[in-house]
Amino acid sequence: MTDRVEILGVKVDAVTMIQAVERVANLIDAGKPSIVATANAEMLLRATHDDELKNILNAASLVVPDGAGTVWAARHLGKHMPERVAGADLVLELMKVAPAKSWKFFLFGSAPGIADKAKAKAESLYHGIKIVGTRNGYFTAADEPVIIEQIKSARPDILLAALGVPKQEKWLAAHLDELNVPVSIGVGGTLDVMAGAVKRAPLWMQRARLEWLFRAMLQPSRAGRLLALPKFVFKVHKQKING
Repeated sequence: MTDRVEILGVKVDAVTMIQAVERVANLIDAGKPSIVATANAEMLLRATHDDELKNILNAASLVVPDGAGTVWAARHLGKHMPERVAGADLVLELMKVAPAKSWKFFLFGSAPGIADKAKAKAESLYHGIKIVGTRNGYFTAADEPVIIEQIKSARPDILLAALGVPKQEKWLAAHLDELNVPVSIGVGGTLDVMAGAVKRAPLWMQRARLEWLFRAMLQPSRAGRLLALPKFVFKVHKQKING
């Protein structure tokens, strides 16, 4: 079991990418329905005023440090956090090893057609990968029983839910036992990136921890969300001072 670092009331696992993949493999082997969360600064900040989200994250089987802000926060608090484990990268690493392990995926979320494009992309990249179902993220409460039945019938080992934060975490938590999927992961915009609908930052920007800036330039509508970063830094610093 890895150490967990408490950041603004949320316990984040101090894992490397290799360890995160191993943890997911162990959860699949165990077979018990579980949630894996990808915690970036925005999610951690939201959890400070959303107790339902905070409780879901703290009950999750694995919370990876998705974002340079999360890694910075842990280190600023004097804790060990080996590296960033971006949710999009974790998904690709899981897909890479999936054919050898016969893991099955279900892709749920994003706009109509995106999950199908992401499926096609994954199948072209990872020979033999099993994607047993797709469903877009546009639905009403009346549609939920059909969606749940579709996922249950497909019997995936990993459910990727791209519904946005905190909707995806809350939806997965509400239906976790009913879905009976070993590992459910809230993946935000990962399917859009896989489908080619949204570009990811160049590698040099990822390494320079500037992926947030690239997203803001590409999607000006996100610019307002960048205001959360100074708030996050302030709150983490306050946590450090208060011990």
